[in-house]
Amino acid sequence: MPRTRKINPSDADAVQTAAALTDTDDDHGATKTRYAAPALDKGLDILELLSRSEQMLTLNQISRQLGRSVNEIFRMVVTLEQRGYLIADNDHYRLSLKLFELAHHHQPIRSLVSTALPHMRELANRAVQSSHLTVYEAGRVIVVAQVDSPERWAFGLKVGALVSLTDTASGHVLLAFRDEAERASMLAAHVRMDGEQEIEAAQLMRQIDETRKRGHSRMESRQIRGVINLSYPIMGANNRMLAALNVPYIERIDKKVNPSLDEVQGIVQEISARLSRLMGDSSFGA
Repeated sequence: MPRTRKINPSDADAVQTAAALTDTDDDHGATKTRYAAPALDKGLDILELLSRSEQMLTLNQISRQLGRSVNEIFRMVVTLEQRGYLIADNDHYRLSLKLFELAHHHQPIRSLVSTALPHMRELANRAVQSSHLTVYEAGRVIVVAQVDSPERWAFGLKVGALVSLTDTASGHVLLAFRDEAERASMLAAHVRMDGEQEIEAAQLMRQIDETRKRGHSRMESRQIRGVINLSYPIMGANNRMLAALNVPYIERIDKKVNPSLDEVQGIVQEISARLSRLMGDSSFGA
């Protein structure tokens, strides 16, 4: 028999109060407040604000930008610092890497990265180029794994780096291999990066369509002169888009002969198809 719990009078009052809160209509009767958690809202507001800020912020700056008093956010900031989400330096605050660490404990990302890394090392050694793995998250593209070229110098993106969704090869790949509804949702959530170049919507859609037809993106970097970005999709079960495998190709101009751009592209294509099969896709890259 299912177990039940008696509600004492004080609990009943609390339940009635909660029910009243969840059924509060506005003047037009169109919206309802459900299970409001003001303290949680403040904490999330602080985290989201600092994630967008390029500089450390003081309590006064945080309060002004959030439209709240210092007294409202002081205890929340202190708690977030004590829990390791914020780092303080002379009364200035910034995000720690704890959120990034939590994301990497998330099973799908951990499984993807652990599967991909040995093959990315093979890619780096064969292509003599650095490579990185990117996924889409909340309007941006994030680097979740990276392997340096075996050369004595290398060019690559740091793990945890955020890049643009609309003017990078990896962003185009992450957009191209999704259905229209999901792609529209991603673009609506697009967060502009510092230095991001403008692109017309029609031009972007043409580039995404070309990427889907070719099965990859090969484009000059719109951030660093002389870099050619190669990006291929990694697909999972049920043709689900998981990540983009990327090589920012740089050409040596001395007497050392390394694989050409076309040769490196062939290696990236091979490794991405292999990873897709390992992640559960039965048709992509076959």
